[in-house]
Amino acid sequence: MSNSLMDAYGRTIQYLRVSITDLCNLRCIYCRPPEGVPLVTHEEILRYEEILAIVGIFRDLGIKKIRVTGGEPLVRRGVREFIARLAAMKGIEDVGLTTNGVLLASMAKDLRAAGLKRVNVSLDSMDRENFRRITGSDKLELVLKGIREALAVGFSPVKINVVLLQGINETDVAEFARLTIHEPVYVRFIERMPFGSESLPSSPDSFSAHRVLEMIRKEVGELKIMDREPLDGPATMYTLKGAAGRIGIIDPVTGHFCGTCNRMRLTARGTLRPCLLGSAEIDVKTPLRHGATPAELTEIVRSAVLAKPVGHPGEPQRMCDGMNTIGG
Repeated sequence: MSNSLMDAYGRTIQYLRVSITDLCNLRCIYCRPPEGVPLVTHEEILRYEEILAIVGIFRDLGIKKIRVTGGEPLVRRGVREFIARLAAMKGIEDVGLTTNGVLLASMAKDLRAAGLKRVNVSLDSMDRENFRRITGSDKLELVLKGIREALAVGFSPVKINVVLLQGINETDVAEFARLTIHEPVYVRFIERMPFGSESLPSSPDSFSAHRVLEMIRKEVGELKIMDREPLDGPATMYTLKGAAGRIGIIDPVTGHFCGTCNRMRLTARGTLRPCLLGSAEIDVKTPLRHGATPAELTEIVRSAVLAKPVGHPGEPQRMCDGMNTIGG
């Protein structure tokens, strides 16, 4: 069996994002409409054993890096034990998790012991009122406590993902940058992709990640660009003089880095999604539950990879396509 997975455009797929739930304990303005979104039934959600079986197929095809997402993955019962089983899979070398950080302080130590290597915390503002406006919840202190605990138990690096929201968190940029001076965190400023804007008319636009660099240079200090490292992913990394951490720029809108995309997504509903902004989804749950052999599942995975487009479509997909089950 081949140990490499290549799409129709010659890109080697090396990274699988796995959404384990559609549930979330925040209601961010760019992710969910005020009235909420239809939740997936318990029966529709992949069971942990099914996720591990599908991950095993990807592993046999050369995938070594897994990132667990949601919704908010830490709200699903049994997530620590699932992480432990995932990390123990032979051939899986890197297991990370993306979380909103609300439950992280109470779970960080156990997740680290389970074999989780890295954690990304989604945090768009360190201002309490801004945080409340963005998330619909007054839980900023819990998130900050989670970041401190993640550092204390040895996660390295701890990455903080900041989605750029025009008219809302421009004033947070300098504070996030200063955070890297004394803390060994990677703060990554991310342009918001136009996913769901059709069904979220009140959702703010993004602003250019490169404007962030200008703001930091003006308000904090000069930046030095860093040599690219494997864990940087799509981010271009910078550092302030003498800083313990780093600053990253992720520019999917102005930078157009689809040509180097190396990831696939397994949704919580059991479909493979070749592109975050594309509409194509390939059902892997139904064949799995109907007794498909490993060889048959392998062909489904390969066909999904071959469906990966050369670039994302020009029109945003509707929110009902399931951002809460795709995992970003």
